[in-house]
Amino acid sequence: MLKQNHRAWVEVDLSAIKHNVQQLKSLLTAPTELMAIVKADAYGHGAIDVSQVAIEAGAAWLGVATIPEGIQLRHAGITAPIVILGATNGIDEIKAIAEYRLQPTICNPKQALIYHEVLATIQEQVSVHLKIDTGMSRLGVNWQEAMAFVQLVQHLPNLEITSIYSHFATADDRDRRFMHLQAQRFEQVITALKAEDFHAPRIHICNTAAMLSEPHLHYDIVRTGLGLYGLYPAPHLQSYLDLRPALTVKARITQVKEISAGTSVSYGQSFIAPQDMKMATVAIGYADGIPRGLSNRIRVSVNGQKVAQIGTITMDQCAIDVSHVPNINVGDVVTFLGSDSENTADDWANLVGTISWEILCGFKHRLPRINITKTVDLTDRRLFSSDHI
Repeated sequence: MLKQNHRAWVEVDLSAIKHNVQQLKSLLTAPTELMAIVKADAYGHGAIDVSQVAIEAGAAWLGVATIPEGIQLRHAGITAPIVILGATNGIDEIKAIAEYRLQPTICNPKQALIYHEVLATIQEQVSVHLKIDTGMSRLGVNWQEAMAFVQLVQHLPNLEITSIYSHFATADDRDRRFMHLQAQRFEQVITALKAEDFHAPRIHICNTAAMLSEPHLHYDIVRTGLGLYGLYPAPHLQSYLDLRPALTVKARITQVKEISAGTSVSYGQSFIAPQDMKMATVAIGYADGIPRGLSNRIRVSVNGQKVAQIGTITMDQCAIDVSHVPNINVGDVVTFLGSDSENTADDWANLVGTISWEILCGFKHRLPRINITKTVDLTDRRLFSSDHI
């Protein structure tokens, strides 16, 4: 099994994750707690290691999207409360949630009743989080029906209400009117419940963007995703904290060659050499998570120099212009994202018309995740063998 001589890989700086958790927690006032969102393999950073570091740094909760994500963390020995943010309805799903002490989101009365019936057959009780739809229109009961929903769940003995929460749709926008409308609706729900002598153990509505900009909405828990990984939800939110991106993407050169003026590079002849050039082929492509839409649009770093990516990015490979890089060799490491490159996930997202969340989640699992504080120097060409291309 290959260990050091990867063709391409993702480096994760766990010290940056720790720093970011500490920065985020500095905005909170006790007893407000931090929930680290580690779904989608911690946005591509590696859910187990990120979860462990986040908890050590002070996160009290973990949030995932699916039951297998939660089970993976339990198998790793993580005992912190894990909230399933997605909807779950199946009998086997409910039994697995009970077995692994996961905490599901309950989105509507029908789901609550299914849970109650299944749990009654296995004589189990689970902690649940009730989702209120205040304007996202994705999951949750309509905020105007929240009172009846909560009262129903209250009377289901196999369900223990642990929190009531909602989710903002526009917290990263400069125009905060809709976010404030959602916050008002959520507050109306909480006030109405209190009037009926129901006091939710915990309430929460803030994601990273709202956490940064609306401290009066922190309530009992804040849920932080993108900020955990060192990125800001929007440029106008960058002044609140000093966050450090944790992810770097690297790959090795597999061939270096001279090409003459007029030579086309890659599919579709999207790049024609304007003069004699030296180019290098790099073992990474769109199947690894480098968007094809970045073709001919980015600069990368190799041997301390910034160079242009040229030609169409293909499934497993791409090309770079190394005409002015001395002593370039097969096995040299090219940095595509983060670290000493010119590129951030935000930059790539802007170029291809998406969001940084999608860029981070796009790096496929054939790229090994390597914690840079635990590994050997992967820039050493002596570790590289063309037999492993």
